[in-house]
Amino acid sequence: MLMPKKTKHRKWQRGRSKKRLTETRGLTVAYGSFGLKAMSPAWMDGRQLEAARKTITNFLKREGKVWIRVFPDKPITKKPPEVTLGGGKGDVDKYVVVIKPGRVLFEVDGVPKETAVQALKMASYKLPVKTKIVFK
Repeated sequence: MLMPKKTKHRKWQRGRSKKRLTETRGLTVAYGSFGLKAMSPAWMDGRQLEAARKTITNFLKREGKVWIRVFPDKPITKKPPEVTLGGGKGDVDKYVVVIKPGRVLFEVDGVPKETAVQALKMASYKLPVKTKIVFK
């Protein structure tokens, strides 16, 4: 599962999701020839990213190259079940990445177009966002 080795602050504030804002960086395919672009906002867990990555590499049968363009570094806390209010903030449960519309999540290169499109389409089923396949 993806998570940072070291963080400056162990617990963060949640922040607000500004639904209409689009991403300003990571909009184009930079490393590979084909990419998977997010079209809706969400918090994406490290497990979801790993499931999508495994699907892509499995389908490509370890041919070509895959790039993950996002990394989960935002800690999300959770209190255990059946605990009363008070007692401070809960322990860090997982790490997420904040996805805004327009961000390229995965890139693939070194395989035919049909194979790459099919692999990215299968990976999109594992993700909690609407996606679009883009080309260089």
